[in-house]
Amino acid sequence: MIRSENLVKKYGNADLELTVLKNLNIQIEKGEFVAIIGPSGAGKSTLLYQLSLLDVPTSGGIYINGKNMSVLPEKEKTEFRLRELGYVFQDYALLPELTALENVALPMLMQGLSYSDAVLKAKVALSTVGLSEKLGNLPSQLSGGQQQRVSIARAIAHGPHILFADEPTANLDSISAEPVMEAFSELHKSGQTIIMVTHEVEYASKAGRIITLKDGLVVSDKKI
Repeated sequence: MIRSENLVKKYGNADLELTVLKNLNIQIEKGEFVAIIGPSGAGKSTLLYQLSLLDVPTSGGIYINGKNMSVLPEKEKTEFRLRELGYVFQDYALLPELTALENVALPMLMQGLSYSDAVLKAKVALSTVGLSEKLGNLPSQLSGGQQQRVSIARAIAHGPHILFADEPTANLDSISAEPVMEAFSELHKSGQTIIMVTHEVEYASKAGRIITLKDGLVVSDKKI
């Protein structure tokens, strides 16, 4: 479903150039739950941002369903992201004045979906992550783990082909993180393709495959 080909990402200029990713070749199949781990500075989040089309590689290509995304015009790439991909970040990024239901429905409304369809899809997504009883709650009325599950619901409501998660449990204690990881596990069981960056081996072990990075290189790639 998604692969990188000789992926390189550099920052800085010739005098102070840092190569974060070094000719990475990774292939991820449809329906896989892949965890990307490694020490700080290994390039985990940088890789996720390349694969998820949120950043542009210095060289090399990103292919999704056989299409070279690196050569797409920016407008087409943006439309593809909105339509086909879902994103979960560690800071939740919920609008504080909107309810859980409104936070999940809003992106779909912005994409042109009717109000009734957006609300219906939002309710289904919130039910999927176990928050059917929290539709009317503001983020301030939810725990950290519940807020993260709202952000997962928002990411999956439009039916993305690939779900990307960058350190989704980083701001949570172990009790709050457990239902978040359970939500990912249930999504995986339903066939959702998930690519997750984490620094916690305990949570990486819940994926079906672990890719370990070190100094911008893949040092291990194993199914579990």
